[in-house]
Amino acid sequence: MREQPSFPDVNSRALAVVRIGVGILFLIFGEYKVFGSQFTLHGGFQFWINRFIESGAYPFMVPVLRNFVLVHATLIAFLVAYGELAMGIALLLGVLVRPASVAGFIYMMTLLFSSNYPGPQAVFWQYFGASLDHSVLALCFMALFLGRGEAAWSLSSWREARANTTASAPRSAP
Repeated sequence: MREQPSFPDVNSRALAVVRIGVGILFLIFGEYKVFGSQFTLHGGFQFWINRFIESGAYPFMVPVLRNFVLVHATLIAFLVAYGELAMGIALLLGVLVRPASVAGFIYMMTLLFSSNYPGPQAVFWQYFGASLDHSVLALCFMALFLGRGEAAWSLSSWREARANTTASAPRSAP
């Protein structure tokens, strides 16, 4: 009879599915920005920032977007592109999961406040509905930070298992 995995194993695997899924998304997001030049060098980033300013940013973010982000648009576009790619690689491989999760959470909150403002007339619950595309990913990053997202199906867990196997292997006599 096959033994059922313990709860920590099941939870580690479930968190690994979230980690790998979010990692794949960010790998895709970052890949097209890094390996193409439309976003970084040909106005793609500026297009989105201007769109956020016109119709999506929370009022306190508009001056930040206009007076800081647009002023340094090319540098920030590269930071976004390589940051997304780095987060995707880290999460997919299960290395530096906590730092990647902190960066991802901050990034998602920045995007939420830059692009998901439902307007001053909105009732309280509409703020949450308007933010689902960023708040759900922010919650994923929070779970990966609080949990042990690297405990299963990662380079870290593979390396740990390999070290344990090597340490417990019988040594041959000289």
